Amino acid sequence: MGLLTWVFIGGHLKWLVGEFTVTGTFDTSIAILIAVVAFGLSMDYELFLLSRIKEEHDAGRSNIEAVATGLQKSARIITAAAVLLAIVFASFITSGVTSIKSLGFGIAFAILLDATLVRALLVPALMRLFGERNWWAPKALRRFTINH
Repeated sequence: MGLLTWVFIGGHLKWLVGEFTVTGTFDTSIAILIAVVAFGLSMDYELFLLSRIKEEHDAGRSNIEAVATGLQKSARIITAAAVLLAIVFASFITSGVTSIKSLGFGIAFAILLDATLVRALLVPALMRLFGERNWWAPKALRRFTINH
């Protein structure tokens, strides 16, 4: 939200997003739409990463090895998907409508931020910090665990 405010209310980065009318306000429905789309897409990356880490842990690796190997093996697909989606949403910047420009810019930035900062740094760091507690589940949910 800070970057969108800086760009579309402050009128910065016009060289990147093109000309738009600075009104001094931001459409809140666009902010909600950005949050919903970014949340939905971030769940895809999370599933890619966590399912790979879980596979490695189930194969008998320690938590540290499972996190490192899972991140290594899923990093390319997460990066490729994030770049592809960011390019698609960044193409909205070519629109002449300011709200569409802000939607495309916001989602593209959110995707790149999520794939780099959250998925590549924060999730693996927290999983290493929590150790074996990552794999705890209540008794009621343990019955859904698939053991190969």
